Amino acid sequence: MRKAFLIFALTSLSIIGILTYVNWKFSFLALIFIPLILMGFYDMYQSKHTIRRNFPLLGRLRYLLESLGPEMRQYFIETDTEGRPFNRLQRSLVYERSKKAIDSQPFGTQLNVYEEGYEWINHSIRAIPFSQIDEKPRVTIGSSQCTKPYAASLFNISAMSFGALSKNAILALNQGAKQGSFYHNTGEGGLSPYHLQGGDVVWNLGTGYFSCRTDDGKFSYEEYANRASLDAVKMIEIKFSQGAKPGHGGILPKEKVTDEIAAIRLVSKGHDIVSPPAHTAFTTPLELMDFVTLLRKGSGGKPIGMKICIGNKSEFLSICKAMVETKTYLDFVTVDGGEGGTGAAPQEYSDHVGMPLREALAFVYDALSGFGLKDQIKIIASGKVITGFDIVKNLSIGADLCNSARGMMFALGCIQALECHANTCPTGVATQDDQLMKGLVPEEKSIRVARFQKETVKSAMDLMASAGLEHPNKVTRDVVSTRVTRNKTETFAQLFPELEPGCLLMESTVPQDFLYFWKKASATNF
Repeated sequence: MRKAFLIFALTSLSIIGILTYVNWKFSFLALIFIPLILMGFYDMYQSKHTIRRNFPLLGRLRYLLESLGPEMRQYFIETDTEGRPFNRLQRSLVYERSKKAIDSQPFGTQLNVYEEGYEWINHSIRAIPFSQIDEKPRVTIGSSQCTKPYAASLFNISAMSFGALSKNAILALNQGAKQGSFYHNTGEGGLSPYHLQGGDVVWNLGTGYFSCRTDDGKFSYEEYANRASLDAVKMIEIKFSQGAKPGHGGILPKEKVTDEIAAIRLVSKGHDIVSPPAHTAFTTPLELMDFVTLLRKGSGGKPIGMKICIGNKSEFLSICKAMVETKTYLDFVTVDGGEGGTGAAPQEYSDHVGMPLREALAFVYDALSGFGLKDQIKIIASGKVITGFDIVKNLSIGADLCNSARGMMFALGCIQALECHANTCPTGVATQDDQLMKGLVPEEKSIRVARFQKETVKSAMDLMASAGLEHPNKVTRDVVSTRVTRNKTETFAQLFPELEPGCLLMESTVPQDFLYFWKKASATNF
């Protein structure tokens, strides 16, 4: 191919020279072919790319086609049910609900109902008329030690930081939360002015303690108390881990770090902002309980919770033991699924680290129930929640309410371009590029966020009514069934048998499946 290129170059130059000599109007050909020839010669003598070195100029087509691959697959190759992480049916449903368009489909389901993993609601012949259900149910979050409990919506905005998302995206989300009376989780990137546009806020405190840190990255109680006391801040969430990269710590590429972001996070710019993988404000479960008490005091008695993607089961049981021993309670636990999320992460972490949401929810619910703590603590499910069925499914396993990140991004206009980490998001959602974010108009997109949330909650409540249930707290594990094999189905109650309340308080009553992790768990260390 190198010889073929040389022949092409010499032939092209000869033809251009002859034609230009005959008529100067043909000189425009030089503007086309000479740059291509120079590129080809550069390819021949560069040493980094073998394909381009062996196939000058032509080899560049390989990189062009590779860059267009995701778009080609999404628009021309994938079927409605094949796309990942979210297929076209799921994305279209969000778009339709956010625009208040028709969200029904004709001619039956496109899903294979005999495929392993297919799930459905067990409806009731005593279904409740839709007109008799509350389309805006509230879930009160606050233990007996919380003096300012919060009445949360059933469906809310999950943790997404300013920095990872553009300011226009954050503005739209917060304004949408205000319009729809649901909360907006800040993500671990700190509390920005764009989170304070009137919507209820859950302040996420990650291991970097952004917006409440000292110069050396330690937790600052003074900075925390100044912000936690704001009226807009309704709850505080201690982030242990997220589904995108459990045990890794958050990453904000330096390309996204502006002067404003650095000031909000209380960090310097010019480098990637990487959160530590673990907290420094506490090192043991007992110290965590002291930290919870400190946060509750600094917030004036607001609900204090934690966000975790379950890894080692004994570590969560250690936290439960510490709560029992100290009689200090978290107000909520946000369970994130290991199937990933909006954060940029190494592929191995997204694909192979952390417990998936379904198993994690069942474990957390059973652990809290087994230690007699569930009455004090609400469970929030976070992980690929975008439909009413997703909400009911999570409630069935043990959640009290749900959060969504990527669903809310779709409502903002995200097209799943998979460029969240590159600062080149074409829809202006996950970028700090001023030109790109200008395309996202907060006043317009906030309305879509509010509509999507409202219609999704309505869908969830309709499903509950069809199952004969008038409130989310009535949903149990026998409401949803799944196909285990082609010829066998089970309810979640059969897949995840519930523990007897209080059975984890004494070793003699601990079920065999929990015994190994229960013995390993200790309130004095993780």
